[in-house]
Amino acid sequence: MLYFQLVIMAGTVMLAYYFEYTDTFNVRVQGFFCYDSSYTKPYLGPEELSAIPPAILYAVVAGVPALVITATESMLFLLQYVSEDLDNREKIIVMGDCCYLNPLVRRTFRFLGVYAFGLFATDIFVNAGQVVTGNLAPHFLTVCRPNYTALGCQQAGLFISQQEACTGNEDDVLRARRSFPSKEAALSIYAALYVAMYITCTVKTKGTRLAKPALSLGLMCLAFLTGINRVVEYRNHWSDVIAGFIIGGSIATFMVVGVVQRFKGKPLLSEIPPEESLDSAPMIGHPREENPLEKYITTQNPITFAEVT
Repeated sequence: MLYFQLVIMAGTVMLAYYFEYTDTFNVRVQGFFCYDSSYTKPYLGPEELSAIPPAILYAVVAGVPALVITATESMLFLLQYVSEDLDNREKIIVMGDCCYLNPLVRRTFRFLGVYAFGLFATDIFVNAGQVVTGNLAPHFLTVCRPNYTALGCQQAGLFISQQEACTGNEDDVLRARRSFPSKEAALSIYAALYVAMYITCTVKTKGTRLAKPALSLGLMCLAFLTGINRVVEYRNHWSDVIAGFIIGGSIATFMVVGVVQRFKGKPLLSEIPPEESLDSAPMIGHPREENPLEKYITTQNPITFAEVT
């Protein structure tokens, strides 16, 4: 079963790679109307010049959840380790008779593995939507630089569908054709919602009644600010950002509720092994073997025995 899951994970990563870094899937070429004001917004430069560049966004989306989940699981494990005897606890065998997987590592890898799978799935959903729709970004005509005279745009309502209509940089034009849904909005809300639900469902210590919602809402606020920044910089439409929020939020909810059952995994320290619990269990339910000597005394002198007992 473990190898089967690894194969699925590898296939998901490969599909996300082909969507992201290859031209295996061609983007749909969508036409436009001459002088359409919806696509003539200013172009503020490549994504690296954005207020939230892709490098920082991807580092936060990948690093913060891993750090939060690892730190939280370690703290919970240490808190239980103080009050429990770990040496007498059950270990999980992975391979052979010599390799064991600590319960802390097992839970941490499970939650992080599910998160990583959902993250790549979100990226695939978004890239598939962008390839199929080919919706134009608000700054499309700015980077496209169509020759309106050659295209015969004497009338503003003329629809242009030629693929060769653009004279601008091909890479900028291609990126401007992948606006719906917003990848940045989808990834940010997925990471924020997954971590927020993890914190809410896992941390049960006293004194965190306000700390948990404060931290969770803070993460959600950062995700919403990421989406708003995409609109402010004219890199996405409002509809693109909303669609990205819906996709990322839906996948995060499904992963938490349907896959990890609200993080209700096995406890970090398992229950006492069966052999120990059997020895310490009460004798109720075990038939008492009668001593032959007592049986003989009872038959010979029942009254005396009754008085003694």
